[in-house]
Amino acid sequence: MKWAILSGIEGNLAAYEAVLADIKRQSRSIEALYILGDLVGPTPESEELVERVRKPFRGELEPLVCKGWWEEQCLTLHGLGADGEPTELLEKYGGETVKLLWESVSRQTVQWIRNLDFGFFELDCLLIHGTSVSLSEELTPETSPIIMCDRLSRMQANNLFCGRSGLSFQYQLQAGSISTAVTTLDTKTYNYTIKMTPSQIIGVGNVGRTPGEATYTLYNPNANQVEFKTVRYGQSKGFAVNKIKAISN
Repeated sequence: MKWAILSGIEGNLAAYEAVLADIKRQSRSIEALYILGDLVGPTPESEELVERVRKPFRGELEPLVCKGWWEEQCLTLHGLGADGEPTELLEKYGGETVKLLWESVSRQTVQWIRNLDFGFFELDCLLIHGTSVSLSEELTPETSPIIMCDRLSRMQANNLFCGRSGLSFQYQLQAGSISTAVTTLDTKTYNYTIKMTPSQIIGVGNVGRTPGEATYTLYNPNANQVEFKTVRYGQSKGFAVNKIKAISN
């Protein structure tokens, strides 16, 4: 049995529906659906998307959702976040996006976001938007192995699934150890050794950021196998009623 792991829908309802259609084609083998943050975004469809996720149709899996960067920005805008001002959002996207996000996500949805988990720990797997340190932190194939080891060891996980970068990647670490030493002002030295078992960090892709193309991940926890999926979608045109078309790779 497999897990379907999504991240970065960012208010793109058409992309989410395309991925759901792809999941339904393999529904007999999929037992859980995770959404690792960035469900909402500065788009008018965010409210409709949240409603769709919270009320799945008959026969669909009920998604397990945790907070992402965009959810944290929503909380900050409404005075419910860790930061008092949306400084990070302003610096990254500007005032117009701040206004769009405020208008796109209702106070009621913000209260629902407030109660979302920071992440999930299942078996030996940590599923999270950013890292165990921060929702904003991005892990990529270029991230230092030392940082990767640290982020895994903090939660004693062998598999870390993350979505902040939006990339699909599999970063494997072999067994080994890291030794560090700390010398205090009174010249006492403390030695620490972190032992690592074979482990991996998986970037799960991004569903909604790229128009017409959604990426997500399938994971088999019994065999410890990772599979990356790409779904191409769009609107049919002509005299017929528009329908979402999806092509899975």
